Amino acid sequence: MKKENLWLSYQDEDKKEINRISEWYKKCLDGGKTERECTSLTVEMAKKHGYHDIKQVIEEGRKLQPGDKLYAVQMQKSVVLFQIGREPVSHGMNILGAHIDSPRIDVKQNPLYEKEGFAYFDTHYYGGIKKYQWTTIPLAIHGIVAKKDGTVVNIAIGEKEDDPVFVITDLLVHLAGEQMAKKATEVVTGENLDLLIGNCPIENTDDLEKEEKEAVKANVLELLTDMYGIEEEDFLSAELEIVPSGKARDCGFDRSMVLAYGQDDRICAFTSLFAMLEVEAPQRTLCCLLVDKEEIGSVGATGMHSRFFENTVAELLAMTEGDSQLLLRRALMKSRMLSSDVSAAFDPLYPNVFEKKNTAFLANGVTFNKYTGSRGKSGSNDACAEYIAELRNVMDEAKVTYQFAELGKVDAGGGGTIAYIMAKYGMNVIDSGVAVLNMHAPYEVSSKADIYEAVKGYKAFLQWK
Repeated sequence: MKKENLWLSYQDEDKKEINRISEWYKKCLDGGKTERECTSLTVEMAKKHGYHDIKQVIEEGRKLQPGDKLYAVQMQKSVVLFQIGREPVSHGMNILGAHIDSPRIDVKQNPLYEKEGFAYFDTHYYGGIKKYQWTTIPLAIHGIVAKKDGTVVNIAIGEKEDDPVFVITDLLVHLAGEQMAKKATEVVTGENLDLLIGNCPIENTDDLEKEEKEAVKANVLELLTDMYGIEEEDFLSAELEIVPSGKARDCGFDRSMVLAYGQDDRICAFTSLFAMLEVEAPQRTLCCLLVDKEEIGSVGATGMHSRFFENTVAELLAMTEGDSQLLLRRALMKSRMLSSDVSAAFDPLYPNVFEKKNTAFLANGVTFNKYTGSRGKSGSNDACAEYIAELRNVMDEAKVTYQFAELGKVDAGGGGTIAYIMAKYGMNVIDSGVAVLNMHAPYEVSSKADIYEAVKGYKAFLQWK
């Protein structure tokens, strides 16, 4: 099929809408650099559009009606939105599902130490990263510290202009001959991804034992106590994430692209959310599901493998049609889903790993992947052909530009999504998302045209009767 840059076909009205959506998207990226922040931001936006906490509705004991809007949160890291349709929930839902976790570096539970006059946080990286990409760039710390008295301290350092930033150091090139002879996977090791956080010793250290004189570490602790009221022991119950510092930015002289951290997979999460908030009075019940832990296998209580989604649908059915396992199974089986996750965009500087006929290109529209997985489709959902045909018709009627792709050449590598997890219910699922350059790097690149087409495509899917 012919590939054509979408910018050639857009009119002034399209470009105004592209600019509106892109600015909204960049603000969401800036406000949602962790899964907790994304969840909080989603709930805030949902409330403004008339969504109510499902727990409150359950407590009120009222029956749900068509048009009712609900949300549910799991451990502050996953969130699901529903809009009740005119048809019964047991007839199936239209589901947009994406993940809101991104590759990053986490602070360990016993992180703070001093070495040769420098204070560091010991770290453990999260998800698949090229470790060397995370050195020598300005970094921020986001997360929470939960204290024994039940209070939770929110942390976000390194984003404001007057904030300090942090860094992971690397060896100067003049002395890096041996280092640069190593394989890329060994140039920087996981244990060398420690975060530099201080170099100034505390004043008046006479009260410290001679063998315990870690004056720089002591100074950092004093600053943390003064600013946040936390002690070293509180790191045991903290979740602190190290992410690139700075805002999402327009990329290119023509401002046609977005450069930002975390676009895998928040580009699909936020475009799904935008579509969900803009659709009203649906025939089928609508769902926008944003989950955690995809980058490490969708595990845990906040990942797609948990029962959070299934349990919440059961609550919906209890408030509409009755408490029945048969109704639950029926609702899930009859649902249809877009597993919204990013795809690898063709990079002309590295053409050898792509097969151009089956590769996504920037500014060529929303991307569908019949299957993902690796090599022999391992771990793939592999969507049904009849479902794809129906979906093509929906997109064509809505004048959505789309493309079909694979994740690189057959033996070049691969990747997975949450699609196969939802497909186990027997529902029709296909991977659908936005192509990005630099996937899993600290800064990824996307096309504003594809963001626009994704919102259009997701709205068309939600309105599919």
